[in-house]
This record gives sequence, structure tokens and C-alpha cells, in this order.
Amino acid sequence: MASVSLFRSVLYIPGSKQRALEKARSLNVDAIIFDLEDAVSPEEKVSARETLAAELAAGGYGDRVRIVRINGLDTAWGADDAKAVAAMACDAILLPKAESAAQIESLAALVPGLPIWCMMETPRGVLNALEIADCKAVEGFVMGTNDLAKDIGCDTGGDRLPMMVGLQTCLLAARAAGIVIVDGVYNAFKDDARLRVECEQGLALGMDGKTLIHPAQIDITNAIFAPTAEQVDLAQRQIEAFEEAEARGEGVAVVDGKIVENLHIVTARALLAKAEAVREREEA
Repeated sequence: MASVSLFRSVLYIPGSKQRALEKARSLNVDAIIFDLEDAVSPEEKVSARETLAAELAAGGYGDRVRIVRINGLDTAWGADDAKAVAAMACDAILLPKAESAAQIESLAALVPGLPIWCMMETPRGVLNALEIADCKAVEGFVMGTNDLAKDIGCDTGGDRLPMMVGLQTCLLAARAAGIVIVDGVYNAFKDDARLRVECEQGLALGMDGKTLIHPAQIDITNAIFAPTAEQVDLAQRQIEAFEEAEARGEGVAVVDGKIVENLHIVTARALLAKAEAVREREEA
């Protein structure tokens, strides 16, 4: 079965911190956001580009997806960041505060051929989510829940109900465009119980994974966003039953007292592909 890219855990790493960049090579994380924006002070912006470029060129990150977050194109560093990232050994560039297709087009002109991911973290960005997702160069959304909550003026704790419209609007846009979407960070990195709850909520909503601020959050996130043994077993039985039904000239099957149609088989095959990718990652 063909493998798929995993985005269960997406860890932010400061692009200016060489020790953190070195440690990231050994972390069991699916993707890394190498940050040139919030995690880097103004005094280190230029040197951070050089540090990050050297570490990425040195390799050693395996099959982890390497995404570089730049500063906004409306800042003093954004355009130069983009030009520098275009020459780096990375898989995608991440634009903060994405709000329009015009922004994406401006960035795409600076990084021809490089996939673009978008931070969805402002009210205007959320309201324009489908326009942004439909841009040819865009391959992923990252929810910036801290900034979104700040701009909305809502609470980030509890069940996240105050920002649910924003989360689901971006989810719908991502699914309509067929791109990846990962949930925002959970700030209390020592609170495993609450992290688990928020991961389970993100999974239930349909997120592909979650962004993280600390390596201590990786194991819980990976486990929750991976298919369970029970889900794998059910998917296999659904596929077998449906294939048997088709061989009999029937269009539906029954598994565990529930109807199984072609749409369930599409979901089952996707789940098995993800499970296989997780197995390959664990073996590696």
C-alpha cells in the first residue's frame, strides 16, 4: 500500500537556535516548522536565515516534512526571507497571517515552484479561507489559534467553542480544496491531560494533526492522531465485506450490523494508508 505524508505532530523550532535545530533531527515528529518569525528577535532575523540554511543543507531530518515560516511580506524581513527560503533544502514555505489570494500570488512569485502553507490566524483570513485554499501553490493550512483568539477577543480555554466557527470554516475550505490542515498549539506544554482533550477534539473535527510548541507534546499527539488497532481492524473487514458483496453483484455490504457503501470504503482505504505510514515511521 502506498505511503502518505503524515502531519500528526508539527513542531515549531526557532530558526536561530542551532542546538534546537540539531535536536530536532532525533525527535519523533512528523513535520517541523522552522520559524523565522515569532521565535526570532529582530536582532537575529538576518543571522537566523543563515543558521537555518546551513542546518537544512546539512540534512539529517529524514522524511520529516520541513516547512519554513517567514516573516510577513509587509515587514522589513519578509521578502528577503522568502528569497532565502527559495534556495533552502525545505519542502514548503509558511506565510503568516494569510488573508488573500493576492498575498499568495506575491509570495509565489518570490518562491517559484515551492509549495506554500498559510497561517490562518486573523478574522479576514478565516473569512477568505476558500479563496486562499484554492490558490494553486497552496498545499496546507496551519491554524494560528492564539492570534485568532486575540483578534476575535475570545477565550482560548475550555472547549474552544468561541472560536469553533473559525476552526470549522478553515476546515471546510481545506477539505474543499483538498489540502492539509493542522490544528493550533496548546500552550500549557506540561498539561498532558488537557493536551489530550484538545488533540481528541481536533481529531474529531477532522484536523490532520496539531502544531506543537514543545517536544514533550509529541508522543501524546502522535498517538491520538494515529489510527487505532480497532479502526484498522474495522477498515479491513469493511473492505473485505464490500469486495465480497461486489463479487456477488451487490452494491452494499453489512459489517457489525451497519451498512457499508463505497464512501465508507474510500475512508477505510485512506485510514489503512495512514496506518501503514505510521508503521513505516515507527520502524524508521
